[in-house]
Amino acid sequence: MDSSEGRHIEKIDLSITIPVHDEQDNVEPLYEELVEVLEGQPLRFEIIFVNDGSRDASATVLDGLANRDRRVTVVHLMRNYGQTTAMMAGFDQARGDVVVVMDGDSQNDPADIPRLLDKMNEGYTVVSGWRKIRKDAFVTKVMPSKVANRIISLVTGVRLHDHGCSLKAYHRTVIRDLKLYGEMHRFIPVFSEGGGARVGEIVVNHRPRRSGASKYGISRVLPVLLDLFLVRFMQRHMQHPIHFFGRFGVVNMLLAALSFALMVYYKFWGGKTFIETPLPTLTVLFILMGSMAFLLGIVAELVIRTYYESQQKKPYRIDRIVSGR
Repeated sequence: MDSSEGRHIEKIDLSITIPVHDEQDNVEPLYEELVEVLEGQPLRFEIIFVNDGSRDASATVLDGLANRDRRVTVVHLMRNYGQTTAMMAGFDQARGDVVVVMDGDSQNDPADIPRLLDKMNEGYTVVSGWRKIRKDAFVTKVMPSKVANRIISLVTGVRLHDHGCSLKAYHRTVIRDLKLYGEMHRFIPVFSEGGGARVGEIVVNHRPRRSGASKYGISRVLPVLLDLFLVRFMQRHMQHPIHFFGRFGVVNMLLAALSFALMVYYKFWGGKTFIETPLPTLTVLFILMGSMAFLLGIVAELVIRTYYESQQKKPYRIDRIVSGR
């Protein structure tokens, strides 16, 4: 049935959220594995598939699952928005006290989910999977991932072996008001720890693909690293960005003053005219850079305040929701 009515009546312990893009041959076997594992657990669960603009028969297969199992919900997005946005759409629909995210290509093993939950019972609010032995191409996926993980851990201070592993468990309080853009899903533990969450990690099983080809590869490395710079900025200067830009502006103004002092010294005591040194140009350049830094700081402050005051708009559009309820 094509409805979301009644979705907020039953108490749910665990939500499984799965972004899907062109995985028609993988989603049903994954669903069957999930049900087999989760029915052996003493908890109420739901499975949320987010169809991220698939062009194959994924939508038909997913709708079939929702129509035969009341615990399955399918969110069909209007187009392909990317993994991060699809993940956020799943978070918005999830009702469980704990939300587990995994890929739709069956490389994540549902048998690891109880172990994630056991780790959370030790007091962690975020538990990340570590694909210690990966079943991917070394040059295009494993090696870039290892480099990126080292850099992310070094820059953010959140020490995880595998930031890019999609298989993660979150307490609902961690993702409740989360806003994600770009490739930010891999930085959720970073944002969470900054907000006071306790982040843990366990080794998980990583399996070869059953069918199809990976939609992601080495081309993701650059966007991830660019997002990393943004994450680091947000870690340190999210509340008052003018402090960051203001320091840069002050440094440039001090350099401008020093350059001007040297220019005057050479003019009156060094026997050189203004045009015989680059100092006048440097003075003007530093003044302009300092002024621009101050202005950027003011603009950033206004943007941040707007960000905090207008949190209602979603970065995606839903075509329809199909649920067995």
